[in-house]
Amino acid sequence: MQRFAAFVMRHRIWVAVAWVAVTVVGALIAPHTAGRLKSGTTISAASYTANQALRKDYGGVAARPSVLVVGLPRGTTVDSPRVKAGLVAADKVAASVPQVRDLSYANTGDRSLVGAGGTSTLVMVYPPQMGDPVPQQVTDAMGSAITHAVPGASVQVTGVEQLSSGGGASGGSVLSEILVGIGLALVVLAWVFGSALAVLPLVSAIISVLTMQLAIWCLTYVTSIAINPSVQFIVALLGLGLSVDYALLLVNRWREERDAGADNQTAVIRSLRRAGHSVAFSALIASLGLFALMVVPVSFLQGVGMAGLFIPSIAALVALTVVPLLLSSAGPRMDRIRLRERRTTGSGTMWTNTARAIVRRPRLAAAAGAAVLGALCAFGLTINMNQPAVTSLSLASPAQQALVALRHDGFPAGVLTSVPVRLPAGADPAATAATLRNLPSMHGVLLADTPAWRHGDSSVIMGLPKAQVGTSHAGSVVSDLRAAAPHDALIGGEDVQNTDMTHIMIQWLPMLLGVVALVTFVLLARGMRSLLLPAKAVALNVLSVGAAYGALVLVWQRGYGSDALWGISATGSISPLVPMLLFGFLFGVSMDYEVFILARVREAFDRTGDNDGAVVEGVSRTGRLVTSAALILFLALLSLSSAPDVTVQMTATGMAAGVLIDAVVVRTLLTPALVVLFGRANWYLPAWAAKALWIKPEAAVDHAGLDDRDDRDDGHDDDRLGRAGAEPPLRA
Repeated sequence: MQRFAAFVMRHRIWVAVAWVAVTVVGALIAPHTAGRLKSGTTISAASYTANQALRKDYGGVAARPSVLVVGLPRGTTVDSPRVKAGLVAADKVAASVPQVRDLSYANTGDRSLVGAGGTSTLVMVYPPQMGDPVPQQVTDAMGSAITHAVPGASVQVTGVEQLSSGGGASGGSVLSEILVGIGLALVVLAWVFGSALAVLPLVSAIISVLTMQLAIWCLTYVTSIAINPSVQFIVALLGLGLSVDYALLLVNRWREERDAGADNQTAVIRSLRRAGHSVAFSALIASLGLFALMVVPVSFLQGVGMAGLFIPSIAALVALTVVPLLLSSAGPRMDRIRLRERRTTGSGTMWTNTARAIVRRPRLAAAAGAAVLGALCAFGLTINMNQPAVTSLSLASPAQQALVALRHDGFPAGVLTSVPVRLPAGADPAATAATLRNLPSMHGVLLADTPAWRHGDSSVIMGLPKAQVGTSHAGSVVSDLRAAAPHDALIGGEDVQNTDMTHIMIQWLPMLLGVVALVTFVLLARGMRSLLLPAKAVALNVLSVGAAYGALVLVWQRGYGSDALWGISATGSISPLVPMLLFGFLFGVSMDYEVFILARVREAFDRTGDNDGAVVEGVSRTGRLVTSAALILFLALLSLSSAPDVTVQMTATGMAAGVLIDAVVVRTLLTPALVVLFGRANWYLPAWAAKALWIKPEAAVDHAGLDDRDDRDDGHDDDRLGRAGAEPPLRA
């Protein structure tokens, strides 16, 4: 890092020019990035194969339909001539739009589309392509055709997509999310620094986010993996939070060096050299946690994992280059522009007192932290990884009101998750439909004898389940259909694919956990020169993720907060993508705070050999930094919860809760308490372990935790980093 710092300062003009160029290009490309992203998920399953075949010949019949709920006026039934004329007119509207298909009582004659008493009926409308919604103007025109033919009739529109997006309400764009995140971060930074230095981390963050958008745009050209539009939200907000975190660490260390009497250039070099190790190492661990999602054979997660490889990397690279340049050129002047009375960067009274209290009563602190984590993890063990029930979504939206009307008329919610069955040449659609109708899990099976539902030698019939496919209440719908349909029939549908995807992710979660935990342990053991501390860190990270799952269960699955904040009652389950994303994010990102704290504890211990004193110094000097960084990331992630998708809202909630739990409970209580309880065993690294970890003997600490040689940091530049053959521990 010393050579890197020297290189950056020696070539500062060229480094600045390079980042200006990248930022300008990123700003020009960012508006076009969304156009390169693709909805949909690729998995290795029979349902995906079926959906691809259906997409090729029948457009979007595998998608979730928009459902028109038609209420008929008093004195008319679905068999009335005017009603039939209205339904035929609606069919003609759908047929006039390329690739839009519909199923109604008029073109199927199926009574499963007729409500109780014959006074209501459903029209199922399918989009041109899977992944695209049915255009609202199409459903509006179909509804107008019905009400024109049947005065007094009512037409409402519902569907899983409408319910999940709040009934069609628009959500925030990536730009609006970034602006909200920047505004919230600025408030926290102004409180932390009390000067114009608060702007500096935001400059670093803006450069990082624009660079990340450019990287995503480039990534779409070099990979065959479809990157989902939701990734852009995740990259923008996570990039903002991490960039501010890393810059905050560097600026805070620069202030410490200035307060210690160093001139500006020396302070810049020392902050980069000493805190730079922590930034680079934290970025490596965070990248690992996200990139590990690549092992799961689900394209959405692989897209996040691929993007996750460069989110922390870019954030760290910008922080390690742009921040030193800005500090060297304008740091002192910016720090003189005061927003409030200057606070010392040394050991804060509150955090010093907190650290001393933990050192005096480590068992009490550990027990308190363990109690909170244990309670949340207990709830986390009850997580139900399935799609949320539609009855719990968007309670105040028109789509939910239409769903209420649909169920009131005797239709089950499962009709919103229709299941297309592609039949090959030689199969009898009518006979197959009759067979499938007899299944106890089916409400009906629709057969439209029109050209739109036939292609070449194949045809499609549409199953209407009683229970919503993909939820924990779906029962045996999918297995029943697969067992009863002809052996060469293809059972598709978006929710059937989601069911298969859920099974895949549940199978791969232990593998993901094992791979990430093992590699993280090895990297931490090398960085911390210890065996016990990495094992503790990995164990606490697993518990931290479990606690975040518990928060998800409480807020969403059980509804303690989702109704008040988003107008969504208890979902009864958590979208299966969310726990996987949370694991990849939290396992890596939460390690930032572990590294920030332990790096300062390690530095103090190497200087004094006093374990308890090192804990007090490490916590007192990083407590405000860690809580401020966590608050910024928490607020940035919280702003993501306004995105127009329930899955993204769940993800944002879980990530924000995880960050807060990790910073307050795990890093403030458990980490220092356990370091105190473990004593000098924290720093034990036997020779065989040092050899296995490729650590040079000079860098390994003996069993007492401190070399016999003089290894004290006297504050000068010729400290241990310059010692030939030595590999320094992490510093913050």
